[in-house]
Amino acid sequence: MSNEQQNNQLVVQNSGSLSFSSHLSKEDEEMQRSALSTFRAKEEEIEKKTMEVREKVQLQLGRVEEETKRLATIREELEALADPMRKEVAVVRKKIDSVHKELKPLSHTCQKKEKEYKDALEAFNEKNREKVQLITRLMELVSESERLRMKKLEEISKNIDSMQ
Repeated sequence: MSNEQQNNQLVVQNSGSLSFSSHLSKEDEEMQRSALSTFRAKEEEIEKKTMEVREKVQLQLGRVEEETKRLATIREELEALADPMRKEVAVVRKKIDSVHKELKPLSHTCQKKEKEYKDALEAFNEKNREKVQLITRLMELVSESERLRMKKLEEISKNIDSMQ
């Protein structure tokens, strides 16, 4: 089929469907209007019921809040009756918590300083050992030097004695 034949066939098909749809459009419009009005009525009914439920929930929430406040007041009164020293105990506990919070960083600082001290002491001891080793070596060298000098002096002295 050529493009022109296809276009003609589509025009015929479209015009046929247009005349058919225009014939049914009045009935369709009536059905659509009816369905739309039914839909709107149901939406309004759902919205109305939603608002009623929201109002009921708000009322219940208000009552719950009032009862919660009442229960909290009653609980406070019961706690006050149960332990007359409760406030003092609470104050001391807060102080303990505060001191505990202050101790944590001090403990860390102390541990860090102890480690630094141990490291410094170890380095000091190591250098001290090294110094002792060097002094020992120096003493050995001085002794060897003195021994060699004495030996040389004795040789020179023997030479001088033999010259005479």
